[in-house]
Amino acid sequence: MTDHKKDDATPKLLSGGNPQIPKGDGDGPVQDYIAAMPGWKRDVGRRLDDLVVRTVPGVRKAVKWNQPFYGTEGDGWFLSFRCYTRYVQLQFFRGTSLDPVPPKASKHDEVRYLDIHEDDGLDEDRLRTWIEQASNLPGEKM
Repeated sequence: MTDHKKDDATPKLLSGGNPQIPKGDGDGPVQDYIAAMPGWKRDVGRRLDDLVVRTVPGVRKAVKWNQPFYGTEGDGWFLSFRCYTRYVQLQFFRGTSLDPVPPKASKHDEVRYLDIHEDDGLDEDRLRTWIEQASNLPGEKM
């Protein structure tokens, strides 16, 4: 008898290809999210995660609302990202305080975004500067 059981371990992709990952604290849920990112977006997720870890020693991680969050212990969250159909969106919660200010405005006063498309080169020096600045600002409590 052949077992035709469906693999329930594969996360469902929500609209835009964003992985549906149960909320949880720590690196495990974040790595589950990154592993479930579709296609070229997975490499972007790995590179972003690695850059944050190298830039902010002891960074705190979690998955909330189907996206990875990065913060500092006791000081809230400074960054998150998520998948959309054509790009990965990096969200800086205090983005208007960064120099230079990330390019995309938000309906939230202080939030700024960087959309990363498939053929975009990642400016790791610029990202590192933003991540470092963001990690030193008061974080968002969520």
